[in-house]
Amino acid sequence: MTGEGARRLRPPNNTLDRRAIAWWRTQWLLLTAGPVGVLAVLGALITPARVWLLVPAVVLAVLGLACAALIPGWWFRVHRWEVTDEAVYVRTGFFWQEWRIAPMSRIQTVDTVRGPLEQLFKLATVIVTTASSKGAVRIEGLDHELAAGLAEQLTQITQATPGDAT
Repeated sequence: MTGEGARRLRPPNNTLDRRAIAWWRTQWLLLTAGPVGVLAVLGALITPARVWLLVPAVVLAVLGLACAALIPGWWFRVHRWEVTDEAVYVRTGFFWQEWRIAPMSRIQTVDTVRGPLEQLFKLATVIVTTASSKGAVRIEGLDHELAAGLAEQLTQITQATPGDAT
């Protein structure tokens, strides 16, 4: 589109809750702790293979700690979301950033999910399901009360939005 009708895609305005950084760090640490623990226990129990088990455990632990220290802050700077009367906008990613736009007229369901770690950090995920083959649009790392309000707001907007006939 060109001319006056053209709109420039801009980053969505809203950041996630800062607690999402600690939530992501905890996920990285838990993901790392399992394999490191198994390797360390096996290394302690199997003397002939001790070096072959403990060296990978240390390498994996260092990599996991580095990821837990660096990646969540980067994700926090990249992840954005916004809801307008026309659509839900989400930008996520790491090396490959993804922008998702869900027009209100295409939204089928709005769900709020809170896993055990999210509950611990008082966070929630809003899942906006459309007819897209790409799947649902997810807004992760929201304050749980904000997520509940957002789900209610989206439900009201989609009910007031005529469906897309295409």
